[in-house]
Amino acid sequence: MDSLPVSPEAGPAARLLIVDDEVNLRLSMAEILRQRGYEVEEASSGVEALAWLERATFDLMVLDMVMPGLSGVEVMRRARQLRPDVLIIVLTAHATVDSAIAAVKLNVTDFLLKPCHVADLTLTISHTLQERARQLRRQNLVNMVSEAMAALQQTAVADETLPIPAVLPPPAPAGQLICVGPLTLDAQKRLATLAGEPARSVELTEGEVSVLLALMERPNQVLSCNQLANTALGYEGMDKWTVESVIRSCVFRLRQKIEPTPDSPRLICTVRGRGYFFSPA
Repeated sequence: MDSLPVSPEAGPAARLLIVDDEVNLRLSMAEILRQRGYEVEEASSGVEALAWLERATFDLMVLDMVMPGLSGVEVMRRARQLRPDVLIIVLTAHATVDSAIAAVKLNVTDFLLKPCHVADLTLTISHTLQERARQLRRQNLVNMVSEAMAALQQTAVADETLPIPAVLPPPAPAGQLICVGPLTLDAQKRLATLAGEPARSVELTEGEVSVLLALMERPNQVLSCNQLANTALGYEGMDKWTVESVIRSCVFRLRQKIEPTPDSPRLICTVRGRGYFFSPA
């Protein structure tokens, strides 16, 4: 979607498309929504709605299911092809099992029955747009954290002689070697070796070494994401959600590297709601 879909109260007005063959109802809805600060276009048929979608971007479409010509279900199918991200709220006086199933399959946001009070419709639209905005903000933050970590790791690999930024952990002491259960960690060489026939060694990043070392030094002791972020990575003052995202991402990568079966980890174990611990058994 080209624009961030938010409610008028939270920022720039969202663009809405009202599709209904009942003239008075459509005009009334459109006018009230414009008064709420939305940018609103109208269509009296499915064909007209698709024409709008071909030439313009909309955040949300309110769609009547029963109209002359193209059915609401067909309009939804074609709308998904034209604008996959457009939010759709179905408004109909003739709900059927088939139409409800089609709405679910086509990822319709809500399904309102006529007669629908305009206050209920505006509230549904506002909540829908606000939820989409929250999802986008969360995803953008996850992407930013992931990209920042990847960039730092690439920089460390490209030139290990460069000074490490303050937000990264200091390098492990020279010659530090720790063996717990089947795993041996050489912090200086950033190598983790899993005992077996044959033994298997993998290279780790500085951040992965620090988190793994913190866990292996305290076997069977549960460490929270916040404790790992502060102790192992030196991250302080970060919000809870960001800390958890960073640590969970690091634990995921460690499991992919050292666990024989990453989907069923037996070395780095999770205690739901509390954190992680290293199991030497």
